[in-house]
Amino acid sequence: MSQQISFSITPEQEASKLQFIRRQFFSSGPPAISRRDVDLSGKTAIVTGANGGIGLECSRQLLDLRLTKLILAVRDGAKGEIARKALTTAKPLEVGQVIEIWKLDHSSYDSVVAFARRAGELNPRLDITILNAGVNRDSFVRNSTTGHEEDLQTNYLSTVLLTLLLLRVFKNRKSVTDVPKASPGRIVIVSSDMAAWAKFNERNKEPLLKAFDDEAKWDKYDRYGTTKLLGQLFVTELAKRISPSLAVVNCTNPGLCYGSTLSSELGRFTHVFVRLVGRPAAAGALTLVHAATKDESSHGQYVEDGEIRPMAPFVYSKEAEEVTQRLWKETMEELAFAGVQEIVDSLSQT
Repeated sequence: MSQQISFSITPEQEASKLQFIRRQFFSSGPPAISRRDVDLSGKTAIVTGANGGIGLECSRQLLDLRLTKLILAVRDGAKGEIARKALTTAKPLEVGQVIEIWKLDHSSYDSVVAFARRAGELNPRLDITILNAGVNRDSFVRNSTTGHEEDLQTNYLSTVLLTLLLLRVFKNRKSVTDVPKASPGRIVIVSSDMAAWAKFNERNKEPLLKAFDDEAKWDKYDRYGTTKLLGQLFVTELAKRISPSLAVVNCTNPGLCYGSTLSSELGRFTHVFVRLVGRPAAAGALTLVHAATKDESSHGQYVEDGEIRPMAPFVYSKEAEEVTQRLWKETMEELAFAGVQEIVDSLSQT
């Protein structure tokens, strides 16, 4: 059910380092969105990784568009409260606007499942979810519960699980008799330029996901980008199976931005590089807001600077089809405890 898009640039051009430099230094960035363009009155949104950087700026911009209820999904409740104070101090909330702090730990499947269950009980219903939380480790870390490498766990597996569980929330929302014409839900998965540069050496391994847990083969310069590439492959496959009339699911690239904790995780040199080359977090956040408010043509696509652009070149390769099917199968098996295959089957029939 994904859309066929004609791009203004080839995937190879989009992935080039020269194009990256052009975007960082010479692009005007995504166009501004005003309340005349988008009015989110009466709507509820979740932003994960919302306590700082791009997530915090994205939250601020959603509130500026009159979002009624904002849920800051954070691992540390105290940091969430600091974020809420930052949002309300800079500009007082309008009448009727509410900010809530919800606990969400991507390193725990139980936390993800509990979070999604709570989202299903929202009133007013959930409308928008921006999945911004991510990690970029400087060293190999194994998740003590799942046994998976932590970048893979957070950036891919737990993000996919939350996506699928929230799609069930949107399906249940559409079935409620008092909202027969409810607009589609929105799920935005934050990606990265680095997905296009990933070596993805694990792609020929059997099983595929288990290959990411081999500490001897771990590469800190490649792992983050590869997990973001897995997210792109997942979105392209998911979009074939669900209708955008239920939920518009897309990826977005905020570009390299300073103010995020991701760069600081890789050491002082990388942090300085990001500060010199990066764009303000507010510019990256605006791309997320564009992705969350794009029409159904963005379903299964990649939004950058407010436009639909190509994903990583690998996504369009002949090899990708076979790899994506293996990735999908193993992901469904990994998350079978949450009944994800049944969820997808039910969505396909909607």
